[in-house]
Amino acid sequence: MQIYLVGGAVRDELLGLPVKDKDYVVVGSTPTEMEAAGYKPVGKDFPVFLHPKTHDEYALARTERKTAKGYKGFAVHASVDVTLEEDLARRDLTINAMAKSEDGQLIDPYKGLADILSKTLRHVSAAFAEDPVRILRTARFAARFAGFSVAPETNQLMQDMVSAGEVDALVAERVWQELAKGLMEAKPSRMFDVLRACGALKKILPELDKLWGVPQPPQHHPEVDTGVHVMMVVDYAAKENFSLPVRFAALMHDLGKGTTPADILPRHIGHEERSVKLLKDICKRLRVPNDCKELGHIVAKFHGKLHQAPQMKPSTLLEFLVELDAIRQPARFKDFLKACEADSRGRTGFETCTTPAADLMLKVLEASASVDAGAIASAYSEPERIKAAVFEARLKAVKQALQ
Repeated sequence: MQIYLVGGAVRDELLGLPVKDKDYVVVGSTPTEMEAAGYKPVGKDFPVFLHPKTHDEYALARTERKTAKGYKGFAVHASVDVTLEEDLARRDLTINAMAKSEDGQLIDPYKGLADILSKTLRHVSAAFAEDPVRILRTARFAARFAGFSVAPETNQLMQDMVSAGEVDALVAERVWQELAKGLMEAKPSRMFDVLRACGALKKILPELDKLWGVPQPPQHHPEVDTGVHVMMVVDYAAKENFSLPVRFAALMHDLGKGTTPADILPRHIGHEERSVKLLKDICKRLRVPNDCKELGHIVAKFHGKLHQAPQMKPSTLLEFLVELDAIRQPARFKDFLKACEADSRGRTGFETCTTPAADLMLKVLEASASVDAGAIASAYSEPERIKAAVFEARLKAVKQALQ
């Protein structure tokens, strides 16, 4: 039995990054021998075991053979005669196809170290084309390692996979999983750059893909291109370490601009409502979690209205707060403001602009929350009277706070 540290742990160590998870490959062993040594079997599709003390994953060396379209269409072969090089050959990128022996020796049959030094994302072999998830993973790694670029031959291979319909076989849960991980990387825009370059974005998120080349008023958007703006917004959200729901909302907020009639460009009248409809379709298609879906909805619908807040009367400000359900869900409301902050600052020349509308709405929320609605409710029996009395009390508090 020979044991090797493999994959991301080896890559990150060579990059000088913290090693979070350690995965091992075991060569020359059997499931029976692993269990006899105290390892706990956990693999469903192939032999994977947990170390009895560290709980790290140990997988028997294996090969894979394509049997059908999609990422599940594989036959797995794991046996004592599978070599380490054969196991590494089935991996996606050369930087993920390195191993380290127990005595610290680097095993690098596919020149992953050279690609780390040249900052290149390159497929290991033609077998890359057998799994469409690898397109998403490559794009995600581009977002994580923002200085890396995809090798031309790898981009061509991904284009061929898209043309062959492999991306069409992806299941919603896996697409969302990879997109969510990519959004949480250091520079999410790189993920979408890679997906656009190979044509996969048009298949996975056609609503988003349509935004590139759509103009906006240059006085408000010096970057002009809507797709460029959205990428700036998402990258700002990442730079500020905002949560996944905020980053998703930032990505989705301007979808409606991709369907603006050509004769009114570069204006985008009513794009918010169109964005809401498109977002609803995406969330259903990709089975987006509720926290991302709900925040995405209110950001798409109300981000434009927020900019009008400084011109609103106190009563209108309070009505807007109620419309956003901010008093009942203050944490979500603050996330809404974060996404709108990213929208404001995700523009060329506006990267450090002030956010008076958000500051105003936070003041309105604080004043509204200071009112004891329960005490007011105890003085009345009719629901409509209670609602009116609470609103009046909150409006009084808002007016005082804004003086």
